Amino acid sequence: MIAKLKGLIDSLGDDWAVVDCHGVGYLVACSTKTLARLEASAAATLFVETQVREDAISLFGFLEAGERDWFRLLTTVQGVGAKVALAILSVASPEQLLQIIAAQDKAGLTRANGVGPKLAVRILTELKDKAGKIALGGFNPGGVNAALSAAAPLPAASGRMEDAVSALVNLGYKRLEAFQAVGETARELGDGAESSALIRAALKRLGKGLLA
Repeated sequence: MIAKLKGLIDSLGDDWAVVDCHGVGYLVACSTKTLARLEASAAATLFVETQVREDAISLFGFLEAGERDWFRLLTTVQGVGAKVALAILSVASPEQLLQIIAAQDKAGLTRANGVGPKLAVRILTELKDKAGKIALGGFNPGGVNAALSAAAPLPAASGRMEDAVSALVNLGYKRLEAFQAVGETARELGDGAESSALIRAALKRLGKGLLA
């Protein structure tokens, strides 16, 4: 089982790279985000997920262990194969996926090729509880917990927060940015804040571009 490849990038394609390891070329499928960071003839180390089937052995490469972990997690969802998982990772980084799942942001997933509304809902539903437990390489696990806690609603205020998020979405804001603004605002104002106060403060936050 191949878990890591270290060598020179021999060539690059739309969704693959060939890694030359001491004269042996390994064909590795990658997300577009990973491919954008690779250069032909340059040294690279890729974390690898190996899939063995009766008719083929496929390698999937990632510059960060966290991206590989997300690939594994995504493929546990029914209807998400390797190709769709790579498509999702091509439009969202591990950090962004944490926020998308915390916000239950369906639009954030349907940007990926092969992900329709129904599959997006299934992914959000099945991974809602699993996302916080994943060990993401490439950045501090404490940063993961911070990202989740910053995005997670206060229990006592969750209904009012959802009302505020819905109001902002109706005003034309994307659900993810609305969720982030309301979540941070709720933590500043406390769990006694009413929906109207959350909306006003979140609008002020968005207007000042504090989420940019």
